[in-house]
Amino acid sequence: MDVVDLNSDLGESFGAYVIGNDEEMFKIISSANIGCGFHGGDPIVMHKTLSLAKEYGVGAGAHPSFNDLWGFGRRPIMGERPEDIEKSMIYQIAAIQGMAGTLGMRVSHFKTHGSLGNMAAVDADLAMACARAVKAIDRDLLFIVMPGNELEKAGEKLGLRCAREIFADRAYDDDANLVSRKIEGSMIHDPAVAVPRMLKIVEDEEIISVNGKKLPVAIDTICVHGDNPAAVDMARQIRNGLESAGVAVRPMAETLA
Repeated sequence: MDVVDLNSDLGESFGAYVIGNDEEMFKIISSANIGCGFHGGDPIVMHKTLSLAKEYGVGAGAHPSFNDLWGFGRRPIMGERPEDIEKSMIYQIAAIQGMAGTLGMRVSHFKTHGSLGNMAAVDADLAMACARAVKAIDRDLLFIVMPGNELEKAGEKLGLRCAREIFADRAYDDDANLVSRKIEGSMIHDPAVAVPRMLKIVEDEEIISVNGKKLPVAIDTICVHGDNPAAVDMARQIRNGLESAGVAVRPMAETLA
């Protein structure tokens, strides 16, 4: 690989509650997934986050979730009809697009947050609801997926442009899905572990599961979660490591145009 995107989930503060160090992350990353108000983010936070994206030349994306401020979008919400989830995705995409428009910006991509993404990765109906929402409101949005899961299948079926994502700070199971945050070792906080791991994944184009299984993957973008306490240092070291290895870091909207 000679070019890759580095993204982070930002704009997840809400009211008086501050999540992550967004401005420092904007100095490092090339794309940002911005909370749309259902798990984090509010009108003021969205405007500020988009303004930072514009200032630093970072691609801005919609980062919708289940309606779960209390649980930061990380609690599984069961029993919702896929067609209702689809409408909630449209609502959230429209919110961030509207705010971006006031700044003369365009939203470039879509990425599900938290439990919505985890559930859609293995639930074909939920994945299709997300893909339908993107196609309905803006089929030009890049549809961020994990390689091989139901979101990727849904995006491809509806003719969306898929961007394949891997995670710098998460462990994988043997099915190429993320290990549950409830399990010890699912989160990687140490940059000394994350950086060489990312460089090897990019070089070999395969991830290694917690059980040692090698899983070939296509890679368009790397995520460092913005609420990880080590996020800024990890993102900086990953970017430095990639560039030292001759891999350019650029927004996915440019590399997948």
